[in-house]
Amino acid sequence: MRELTLYVGGMGCRRCVREVTARLRDIPGVRTVVADAATSTVRLGGSMTVEDVLDAFTGTTYRPELD
Repeated sequence: MRELTLYVGGMGCRRCVREVTARLRDIPGVRTVVADAATSTVRLGGSMTVEDVLDAFTGTTYRPELD
């Protein structure tokens, strides 16, 4: 299982965490999503591609960066 950690600029509250988590959960291959508003990070586990993960943020105000 692949693991990715993202820093997501703009994700600083519980509502943001819910929105980001919902977007990432729908990506093919994602098995786990753990988001932390305090550090603006998200840990993903599964067989997803980096491209699909970054594409999930298209059209949003969030700014994801691979850690």
